[in-house]
Amino acid sequence: MTFLRRGLRPLAAATAALLLATACNGGAQSGGTVKVLISGAPEELAAFRTLAAAYEKAVPGADIQLIEASDAGDLITRLSTSIAGGSPPDVFLINYREYGQFAGKDAIEPIDSRLKASKAIKTADFYPAPMEAFRWAGQQLCMPQNASSLAVYYNRSLFQRYGVAEPKPGWTWNELIATATALTRNANGVVVKGTESEGGAQKVAVYGLGVEPQIIRVAPFVWSNGGQFVDDPQKPTRFTFDQPQAREALKNFLDLRVGNGVVPTDEEIEAEDLESRFANGRLAMLMQSRRVTPTFRAITAFDWDVAPLPSYAKPVSILHSDAYCITRASTNKDSAWRFVEYAMSAEGQRAIAATGRTVPSNIEVSNSAAYLDPTKPPRNAKAFLDAIPTLQRVPTVSTWPEIEDVTNGILENALYRGDPLDDVIRELDEKTRPLFARAAAP
Repeated sequence: MTFLRRGLRPLAAATAALLLATACNGGAQSGGTVKVLISGAPEELAAFRTLAAAYEKAVPGADIQLIEASDAGDLITRLSTSIAGGSPPDVFLINYREYGQFAGKDAIEPIDSRLKASKAIKTADFYPAPMEAFRWAGQQLCMPQNASSLAVYYNRSLFQRYGVAEPKPGWTWNELIATATALTRNANGVVVKGTESEGGAQKVAVYGLGVEPQIIRVAPFVWSNGGQFVDDPQKPTRFTFDQPQAREALKNFLDLRVGNGVVPTDEEIEAEDLESRFANGRLAMLMQSRRVTPTFRAITAFDWDVAPLPSYAKPVSILHSDAYCITRASTNKDSAWRFVEYAMSAEGQRAIAATGRTVPSNIEVSNSAAYLDPTKPPRNAKAFLDAIPTLQRVPTVSTWPEIEDVTNGILENALYRGDPLDDVIRELDEKTRPLFARAAAP
């Protein structure tokens, strides 16, 4: 693994004073060397380098060594291997959907006592939903850096060009389909309806919607429809897509391609992924979390913004939060905590919020100009904050990453091939029950 040292950047003297005052919480006054494992796209990694540089500038002797994984899968592989080999990072950043496999093996250091003793941060500073997502067996294991959720990014310029009403709070699933249909167009700007898009004049140049065929994309619509997709959110034993509300939401989701033709084919996505397709102006709307904002801020060819998810019976979104965790086997836990403490302080949260990467979990910072900067897109950044009261989350059992992996493969085939719904529901149940059966729960 490659450890990358980052340069320093200026930071306000007040920040340095804060860190000097709080550094003694862990014992020594210097920052020490901290190995931090992260992952993400280049723009995301740049955000964490900004944070690391700010910390090194503020704290004497601080040395943050960022270990940059290419994606979440690479991070999990590196983390598992390093823990097994006895040389883990001191800190790692992981999504709540993925940390259960390490929590279940007692590989994460609880932080309750450190958090209680901290003079820089306290539990009440943060939104409850992401904090609760990282509680395991009654203990706070990690500190969530963000309170992100799923939203609809949209190309405002395309909406204006074709006279289509922009999405507003309270819009429905049916309105999403109508909007996506109106924006699925050929090279001449003519609407292409259904799946008649094999070539010639009917070949789609711009699709109305982009969404990944994943359980975390289906889940909020099941909840919005008044259903659940597992039998027990705390200790699930099976999927419940056989229930009416979950079945309806799943069917409507899977109809996006074969039934409605408003999302690209798998071959088209293989040639150009959804984020690139949106950035290149060939996708009118994209369902994604806050993480793509730094990438999309480089767009200059058109105007874009974000809107809340459409709903069925009630507005619901899904938590997309990752957190800083300290490995149980770290030999430098005091220094590791000082870095986490800074990253979670108002100054640390402002530093990374300004990059566009996060919806700060710190309540005060989320309502500040560091996040709600009117000069930087998205203009409607408040949409993420408005979604926080509606956030729900998937189970955090230890085998959830395996369950997602199996489930997403089934959903991908179903979306693009149009597999019969009953077959999809049966396959989802049969292939995941063994994974649920051996899961460790919080």
